[in-house]
Amino acid sequence: MALDDIHTPVMLERCIELLEPAISAPGSIVIDATLGMGGHSEAMLERFPRLHLVGLDRDQDALGIAEERLKRFADRLTLVHTVYDDIEGALEQAGVDRIDGILFDLGVSSLQLDRAERGFAYAKDAPLDMRMDATRELTAERVLAEYSEGDLRRVFQKYGEEKLAARYARAIVEARHGGPLTRSSQLVEVLSDATPAAVKRAGHPAKRVFQALRIEVNQELVALERAIPAALDALRVGGRIVVLAYQSLEDRIVKRALAARTVSTAPAGLPVELPEHRPTYRLLVKGAELADDDEKAANPRATPVRLRAAERVRENNA
Repeated sequence: MALDDIHTPVMLERCIELLEPAISAPGSIVIDATLGMGGHSEAMLERFPRLHLVGLDRDQDALGIAEERLKRFADRLTLVHTVYDDIEGALEQAGVDRIDGILFDLGVSSLQLDRAERGFAYAKDAPLDMRMDATRELTAERVLAEYSEGDLRRVFQKYGEEKLAARYARAIVEARHGGPLTRSSQLVEVLSDATPAAVKRAGHPAKRVFQALRIEVNQELVALERAIPAALDALRVGGRIVVLAYQSLEDRIVKRALAARTVSTAPAGLPVELPEHRPTYRLLVKGAELADDDEKAANPRATPVRLRAAERVRENNA
């Protein structure tokens, strides 16, 4: 299957438009913090011929595909196998101090969704794996086998915002008495049996549970809470960050991190704002920007996306 058939980068033109003022100058450095199969990276390297790109991904399959896709840019490309919260380590590995731009395209990738054997999609029977990095030990199967009922409920509530978390946790604990849940079809059956008919009509009962398991297995939100501040610290003045989030939990973390850098730190009632209290960043997008109707029709994965972006306007101590 051709890459373009399985991976259409979300809001590609808008991402490039927002990053361009920061990364178009010769010698600019940009990080693609969620490289995936390299769709966004390929476009940036094509359009900015003197740009150096550092691509990060925890998924070794994705890194392999992206390396092949981007091999014609090898002299301007550094690939790093890491989770995106280790931006400092990735920059050290790349021999880079500060960067001009950074892009995050969060959530599960097209590669992970489209390869059934990875176990991310509830609509496809597969082993309950869900690891973005196959070198890590924790899988969805282990979570379901080893977590207590209380811990399962917590995961489903916190990471899936699932109203039936308690019911589903209890059903899973009861089901595993008969043997381990090893395949996605088994889990879907347990969840379906535990779901009231009225709720089933409102949407697939497995959707939020699968999301919660994926986030728990990969510690996605924990990593994101560290990654956005690290990214903001790494940008030089004039540098820009663009983040694509696909669910509310991710978007809240991004929104809070950007808000903290785009408001004055002056004490309330201070008659004059001192330079050191001025914001270090300015927002480039009002609120969260959504994909337009044409893109949603052409690329359904763009439907839930929320885009946020900011530019660094001063150093912390300036």
